[in-house]
Amino acid sequence: MAQMQIVIPNLGSFADVSVIDVLVAVGDRIEIDTPLITLETDKATMDVPSPASGRVLKLLVAKGDKVSHGSVIADLQLDESGAPTVPIQVAAPAPAPAAVATAAAAVAPAAPAVAADRHVKLLVLGGGPGGYTAAFRAADLGQPVLLVERWPMLGGVCLNVGCIPSKSLLHVAKVLDDARDLVAQGVSFGTPQMDFEKLRGWKNAIVKKLTSGLTTLARQRKVEVLQGVGRFVSPHVIEVSRDSQRQRISFDHCIIAVGSEAVKLPLSPHDARLMDSTGALDLTEVPRRLLVIGGGIIGLEMACVYSALGSRVSVVELSNQLIPGCDADLVRPLEKRIKARYEQVLVGVKVAAIAARSAGLDVSFEGKGAPAAQRYDRVLVAVGRTPNGKLISADAAGIAVDERGFIAVDKQQRTNVAHIYAIGDVVGQPMLAHKATHEAKVAAEVVAGHKSAFDARAIPSVAYTDPEIAWVGLTETQARAQGTPFEKGQFPWAASGRALSQGREEGFTKLLFEPTTRRVLGGGIVGPNAGELIAEVGLAIEMGADAMDIGLTVHAHPTLSETVAMSAEAFAGTLTDLYLPGKR
Repeated sequence: MAQMQIVIPNLGSFADVSVIDVLVAVGDRIEIDTPLITLETDKATMDVPSPASGRVLKLLVAKGDKVSHGSVIADLQLDESGAPTVPIQVAAPAPAPAAVATAAAAVAPAAPAVAADRHVKLLVLGGGPGGYTAAFRAADLGQPVLLVERWPMLGGVCLNVGCIPSKSLLHVAKVLDDARDLVAQGVSFGTPQMDFEKLRGWKNAIVKKLTSGLTTLARQRKVEVLQGVGRFVSPHVIEVSRDSQRQRISFDHCIIAVGSEAVKLPLSPHDARLMDSTGALDLTEVPRRLLVIGGGIIGLEMACVYSALGSRVSVVELSNQLIPGCDADLVRPLEKRIKARYEQVLVGVKVAAIAARSAGLDVSFEGKGAPAAQRYDRVLVAVGRTPNGKLISADAAGIAVDERGFIAVDKQQRTNVAHIYAIGDVVGQPMLAHKATHEAKVAAEVVAGHKSAFDARAIPSVAYTDPEIAWVGLTETQARAQGTPFEKGQFPWAASGRALSQGREEGFTKLLFEPTTRRVLGGGIVGPNAGELIAEVGLAIEMGADAMDIGLTVHAHPTLSETVAMSAEAFAGTLTDLYLPGKR
């Protein structure tokens, strides 16, 4: 087979440039554009890619050598299809075109070069749903990727200590509650026997299966995963630390996907009985009395789990309703159900103090209707999450981070430093894994040179409580606050044969429409499986569907999904399952 010598291309005015890393070895099989060596000038670091595919026969440079235009890098045995490409040009990364960058986006000011131990084309900081999606999508588009993750396993909070383990336990809670509810239909079971060690093992096995799958996907895509905590030291260099080891990595592009952390109350004592959501998922015991501070989605989901397992649960929420931001009518069926099952549901009430005693945690309250101080066996703090933007030394890279820790980005996920992107919780609300994954694909595609932008019309939210609550697009609360005109179609599940057959007629489905075009603006569903049903409403919003598009789509009967069509029919005046005067 033919052979060729690979040489240093034209470096412009630079000569005697340092080789800071050799990325291939003798015998390696390489493709066209595979990075061979990393060079460092006083201005930037850069990779030299291979102009052909084949096998490395001989390396003629080593780390620490000085090279110039024409210096021989390696001897290559060419593949039959490995004809050289056109001469390559190596340069420092260019700033984003003005047409796609926001007015604020610009390359960071010139700074003294920072020495690095190695160089990568794309570094993704954080291995949660956003981070690993960005890494995988970039790899699929041909980008060499290094993924830096602080924890031993990929998946972030969502997979390891959030969405997935909580849904596993919520499934168990749902089965237990359904079994108890069957008494009304004449079916009784004995008292459940709880093996908590086995339950924890089952939950952990689900997490392990998924995290192991991510490890396999990373290996299949040749995404290198490096465990450690990453912090910026310059606009093009991150230092990754693990235990006492440190290494500095330079990059052409970086995608920040560092997520968020649970908010801690300043009044909280240091006591193992005071838990956050991660501690609650460990399920070390089922307390006799549990107080959940925070009536948002996370707090109410864990309240459902512990109530089903046998705890006497109380919930306290500072706002005047549970799940602030959700329409009050969607919350009412849940509130009615849990008030009948929990010890207390307190809204508009603040926790004033928590004192650790040997016999429990003493909690005092403030606000209208606040009860006297009470003692609980455990307290779960679920008052929200705070972004991690301030934990990565972003200022060293010139990245703008606001006082809360959020990083502003444009529609292409660029920060104010044009070669650095950010996605997920750290860029703002809603802090949801499915938003992060879509932002991740945009960032990866832009890095790869594609024309891509985040332009979602609607992002669904789901509370996996019992009943579930889901909404997408414009809410009634938002519409009234913004002065946006809307009309509504609603269908009560008390008229749904499927809901009645499940003994769960408390729910309903509603759709909001633009009065003139009759297009769907938003929707909300409360009831079993609301989180699955809301997808149709989201699709309708994205496609600009109107009431007749939905109402004339034949839905299976009897199903809960047909309540979406019936809500559209209620608005259009074609519904026959209810009598609606004035709508005929």
